[in-house]
Amino acid sequence: MTHDRRIQRRQFVLGSIGAAATSAIATFPQHASAADYPKRPINFICPWPAGGTADRSMRSICQIASRELGQPVVLENRAGASGMIGTKALAIARPDGYTVGQIPISVTRFAQIGSVQIDPLKDLTYLTRTSGQTFGIAVLATSPFKSLSDMVAQAKAKPGTVTYAHAGVGGATHVGMEQFAQAAGIRLNAIAYKGGAAALQDVLGEQVDMLADSSSWAPHVEAGKLRLLATWGEARTPRFKDTPTLKELGYDVVVEAPNGIGAPRGLPPAFEKRLRDAFRVAVNSDEFRKVAESIDAPVMYLDGPDYLKYVQGVYRQETDLIQKLNLKELMQKG
Repeated sequence: MTHDRRIQRRQFVLGSIGAAATSAIATFPQHASAADYPKRPINFICPWPAGGTADRSMRSICQIASRELGQPVVLENRAGASGMIGTKALAIARPDGYTVGQIPISVTRFAQIGSVQIDPLKDLTYLTRTSGQTFGIAVLATSPFKSLSDMVAQAKAKPGTVTYAHAGVGGATHVGMEQFAQAAGIRLNAIAYKGGAAALQDVLGEQVDMLADSSSWAPHVEAGKLRLLATWGEARTPRFKDTPTLKELGYDVVVEAPNGIGAPRGLPPAFEKRLRDAFRVAVNSDEFRKVAESIDAPVMYLDGPDYLKYVQGVYRQETDLIQKLNLKELMQKG
């Protein structure tokens, strides 16, 4: 199968998955009582593979929410297409309160690019923002780049020769690096991988100059195999407090990509309130905070209405970013 046909097939799958289910979605009575809910287990769609950081954090939240709701919240992994397979499945599920899931904030970008045929502003009910991610730029300990300024100087001297590995075209690590490159006035050579693990391995194997990823680099930095040049948050991360942020270094780029939890649109208000309350307790619990700290995921709680406002703001920002970075063309090239 050719590359173009693979792209067309992926877009077809994301556009048509569950089309029959969409037309069959029932309208549930908006006066439904929270006293009647939930009566059975709730399905939680995690749009990422089992064993990853997102999976770990969402399993913790599900366990705590289960205790609050009095029913199991059962996690189901629906990975694929940078999280969009699971997000699409969530959007077209019955809005009966028995299907919820994690919503990657990247849906605001991929929906506008055309990779997933849903409207994130209309097709989802936003319940709770959960936590962000700690992104950074790492190089081998033996790299000649002792600092970010060393790398920028090399990239300016020889445009397009400095390579970096990222976890997929259009994803946070790719877009964040391209934002930084524009701010720094440099041109880098982006090497796309199917995930952060593969990108990490090629950097460790000296195949690529730099790694742009969330905290997959952390244990290797602590072990002395990698050097962390910069992180991308609003403030320094406590675990690597000696590493400056891009913003500190003079580049107005902040990428934390906080995700959250939602449900299909049309959820009865009483059910929505019950879920918001349960997930508020879960996200703000010491139990979840410990898990979040272990994977360098800063807790960034917002309740449903404020979470929706946040998503609306990100959607507008992504509209400008897609044009600025010419992301549609980059996605087509793969």
